[in-house]
Amino acid sequence: MALSITKVAYGAQSLEEIGEWFAGRGEEVYLTTRYLPKRHEEITGGGSLFWIFKHQLVARSPILRFEEAADGRTNIVIAAKMIPVHPRPKRAHQGWRYLEAKDAPRDIADGEDSGDLMP
Repeated sequence: MALSITKVAYGAQSLEEIGEWFAGRGEEVYLTTRYLPKRHEEITGGGSLFWIFKHQLVARSPILRFEEAADGRTNIVIAAKMIPVHPRPKRAHQGWRYLEAKDAPRDIADGEDSGDLMP
């Protein structure tokens, strides 16, 4: 897996609420940020946006590309889906941070029981 980034699911009250945010938005979702990440080329090669909820990495959304947006900003274009991952503690932060592939939690496979790990 390529380099990824993390983002806090700010304001979300549940994992279901995060999932509902994607509903009805089509195949792609746009997140707008002030600056293009310096390491964007490493991210575009298969990286994901990992969602932080209640101080844990809980899901990821594949990053499709970066685009210019209005006012000199940048759109992070992600696939409109959440892929659950094995939860891993992660402190909250503002904006986004890089996540190396070796530090990224693995996906929860279809039929795999995550047990009581989910918050």
